[in-house]
Amino acid sequence: MRVLQVLPELNAGGVERTTLEIAEALDQQGFIPHVCSAGGRMLDDLMKFNTRHHSVSIGSKNPLKLRANTKKLINIIKTEEIDIVHARSRAPAWPAHAAAQATGRPFVTTYHGIYNARSSAKRRYNAIMAKGDLIIANSQYTRDHIVKEHGVDPSITRVIPRGVDMAQFDPGVCYNRKVDQKVLLLPARLTRWKGQLIAVDALAKLPEKWTLKLMGDAQGRDSYLSELHGRISSLDLGHRVKILDHSPNVPQAMNEADIILAPSIEPEAFGRTVAEAQAMGKPVIASAHGGPMETVLDGVTGRLVPPSDPKALSEAVLDIASWTHFDPQKSRAHIASHFSKKQLQEKTLAVYQELLM
Repeated sequence: MRVLQVLPELNAGGVERTTLEIAEALDQQGFIPHVCSAGGRMLDDLMKFNTRHHSVSIGSKNPLKLRANTKKLINIIKTEEIDIVHARSRAPAWPAHAAAQATGRPFVTTYHGIYNARSSAKRRYNAIMAKGDLIIANSQYTRDHIVKEHGVDPSITRVIPRGVDMAQFDPGVCYNRKVDQKVLLLPARLTRWKGQLIAVDALAKLPEKWTLKLMGDAQGRDSYLSELHGRISSLDLGHRVKILDHSPNVPQAMNEADIILAPSIEPEAFGRTVAEAQAMGKPVIASAHGGPMETVLDGVTGRLVPPSDPKALSEAVLDIASWTHFDPQKSRAHIASHFSKKQLQEKTLAVYQELLM
């Protein structure tokens, strides 16, 4: 079985991480993984799985490059005798779909996010992700969106939640920190919809012993970063808030925290850090919409709160701090049973087998 995964690049993100996880699964089954992208800082990790990487600037949105990229993909498909084309992002999905049709190969997409569709043109652009012979949704919430937004037959959708690497997100190693501090951690790229401003406003309502760590990459959003610093300063929280650079050691950062926050003001398609926090045996507070509604056991593994509500967020922090019933092992077992990387890999390979029947 030769599967060609197609995505724009191989830098940090859920799309990229899932691509590596499926390459790993294919390699473990004795298949040669194929990936087409412009490369990136995760390329070395991808190559550990005996992958054949095809370097193409496949993520271009320029319509003039569509035909050229389609031809490049057709050549890869024929030369490498590819069996299945798997598109993971909109821009590369257009030439990938055209190449799959031209070569008669099955075409599968993974709908990783809830794409904005504020115009008919944008809706047509997004619709390519609903053109798969089978469509993988990363949550039931995403699957319902696909059916409603694109009018596809529900029978061609497959819900496969993103998976947590239970070996990587293992709370077995303990890290020392000051015991007089209470640490809230919000691990997410620094963009408004992830809710960092809500977390800062919530911190202002909490006792002085509570601190907040914001861990993520601004990815060029300098104006938002300036606004964030301004809010912290105006609330006199500079001594209680730390903005950390993006770090690959998310498990350590989670292990050092008391509570993990995910206060997104827009629905998460899945919310991977919400699942990862529970795998680490940490209580999590997430906005009550989107994917976290499916992963958080409210009152057991964490709390679900109204989005864009700092008061509700701060009250949830104090509520969890008073819990005597929280069981880290129950939280971890919940994720292992329903949202592990192993399950993601097995279910995705099953979709590939289904396409080849």
